[in-house]
Amino acid sequence: MGMRHLAFALVCLLSGTAQAETLRLLTEEYPPYNFSENGAVKGASVEQAERVMKALDTAYSLQILPWARALSQTENQPWTCLFTTGHDDERDKRFKWVEPLLADRMVMVRKAGSGVNPANVEEAKRFTVGTQREDFSANYLKKHNFPKIDLAADMETTQKKLVSGRVDLMMTSEKTFETMRDQGQPLESALVLEGKLYGLACNLALPDELIAKMQTRLDALIADGTQDRIFAKYGLRAGQVNAGNPAEPTKK
Repeated sequence: MGMRHLAFALVCLLSGTAQAETLRLLTEEYPPYNFSENGAVKGASVEQAERVMKALDTAYSLQILPWARALSQTENQPWTCLFTTGHDDERDKRFKWVEPLLADRMVMVRKAGSGVNPANVEEAKRFTVGTQREDFSANYLKKHNFPKIDLAADMETTQKKLVSGRVDLMMTSEKTFETMRDQGQPLESALVLEGKLYGLACNLALPDELIAKMQTRLDALIADGTQDRIFAKYGLRAGQVNAGNPAEPTKK
């Protein structure tokens, strides 16, 4: 190999190494946790993720994608993490986890005044339930044999379907529902389900050492009250639901 070819190969190798060491953080439009505003990515989870990465002095990038595409890229591309990701049994072994960015309960939401009023999960199966492709709630609905599931690309589309009457119920987190309601959306809680941890789901090839450092920094944010202050900034309730002991479904 000539010197010119050797130099070119060295440049390619160094470029590839630099690229590999930039951690891609993927997310979706899911306010108030992650959303785009005036060309910037913001949100309660975004602020936590950025604080973690800046404390580690690790190069990273932020990108918003449709959820299903972001999930696929995270699972198949090294040096990639996805948030805010619900941690369930189906996803547990597919990723390495840094959590919780929040702990919350799942809730089925109805259009205000619609009269859709399931007393429990079995009664909810009579209705068409909307959610997003590859979302953890879609896994929940399939696992519990819901016969009428409406899958959309993002939460905004599902919400529009609910308000227009194209679906009867929508699954989301309780905190997200409360934020939408407080913003004046014509929504009501119909059925509160089990607790869930949400965090950063990272590609299995990401080094355990980096995962451990990220977890340590997130733990520190929680311990010193920073996480609760970030929640308050976005109008979210402080404090954590004990997602390790899921609540029985509750009618509201």
